[in-house]
Amino acid sequence: MRSILVTLCTVFIVALNAQETYLHCGTILDVETGKKLNQKTIIVTGKSITAIQDGFVEASEGAKVIDLKDKTILPGFIDMHVHIEGQSSPTRYIESFTLNEADVALRSTIYAEKTLVAGFTTVRDLGGSGVNIALRNAINKGYVKGPRIFTAGKSLATTGGHADPTNGHKKIWMGDPGPKQGVVNSPEDGKKAVRQRYKDGSDCIKITATGGVLSVAKSGRNPQFTIEEIKAITDTAKDYGMLTAAHAHGDEGMQRAVKGGIKTIEHGTFMSEETMDLMKQYDAYMVPTISAGKKVAENAKKPGYFPEVVAKKAREIGPIIQDTFAKAYKRGVPIAFGTDAGVFPHGENADEFGYMVEAGMPAIEALRSATITNSMLLGMGDTLGQLKKGYLADIIAVTGDPLESISVLKDVNFVMKDGVIYKK
Repeated sequence: MRSILVTLCTVFIVALNAQETYLHCGTILDVETGKKLNQKTIIVTGKSITAIQDGFVEASEGAKVIDLKDKTILPGFIDMHVHIEGQSSPTRYIESFTLNEADVALRSTIYAEKTLVAGFTTVRDLGGSGVNIALRNAINKGYVKGPRIFTAGKSLATTGGHADPTNGHKKIWMGDPGPKQGVVNSPEDGKKAVRQRYKDGSDCIKITATGGVLSVAKSGRNPQFTIEEIKAITDTAKDYGMLTAAHAHGDEGMQRAVKGGIKTIEHGTFMSEETMDLMKQYDAYMVPTISAGKKVAENAKKPGYFPEVVAKKAREIGPIIQDTFAKAYKRGVPIAFGTDAGVFPHGENADEFGYMVEAGMPAIEALRSATITNSMLLGMGDTLGQLKKGYLADIIAVTGDPLESISVLKDVNFVMKDGVIYKK
């Protein structure tokens, strides 16, 4: 009897996993070619796309049918720079003293769902307290709704640098954080910090190669790592199969990061033409985060929103990022889509598309940067970023043509991730 029950359960589970969904698609936008494919049916079985057929195919018995005949269908978007644990507010600087880890974790689930239903089915989280690792695990296990997360855990800083977790604290609370807490002051510290991130469960590594805007510290652009420290970090990260990113506003810090083997440069505000050419030479990617620049500049105008040491940097740095992106794109610097969501409200990630197009990037290239390019950088180019047979069923739909009006991406009507519908 027991063996019969086990067999029946196995058959039932296999049947569930094999359930099919037929998406009747008015137009599929092929982000690789830019072509529009009209009247197609995408067949999803389990987590994957198993077929794309001409016309509106009649569904097999028991299959689910989704009518998207008046929509434009695209692959789920990938944002390479978010901070899913928190969100900018005037109370942000006291929250490290008032919020417990559980408070941060529960709140982050709201931000995760907002990101997912906005059409971003995959994100790279570039720094938090470590709750981002637990959130990734909870999403993967189906406990929480959210995007697929690749996380850096706690980003790496130097003592007093951007991402030193004790900046702005009174002296008795500053202590002397080290590699375990993500603070690096030598090549050996760098190696240990990467290995600690690996032990913690991080997927990638982020360093803060220069000063930053939102840290309670004077400089927003000075270099904060030596090239020897950066090389120790990137060499160790390579051993563990971890993609590397560097927050960088100042030019010297960017050059050290690129020469030291960092793959993606986040922000790139004061990037010189020399550095742009260096990035092309080293095949390093710029992640522009124009949205964050615009938002911090806007918030800096609000009395009391930021501490004055932060507001001063926000007024200087924020307005420059879009112009730098325009110059870098025209010079041929590789571009990867990323927003820095969390610096602005989660769920508004698609605003970045409009800023990129406004700066001179054609809509189809902006779309590729958020799909094909980012999936390649994450090592998932053969399973994410396109709508093809055998790829994961990360599928979104919008009303209208994003190649004609990029703003339609701000209103996503349908979201599927791993074959599961989260918005319809």
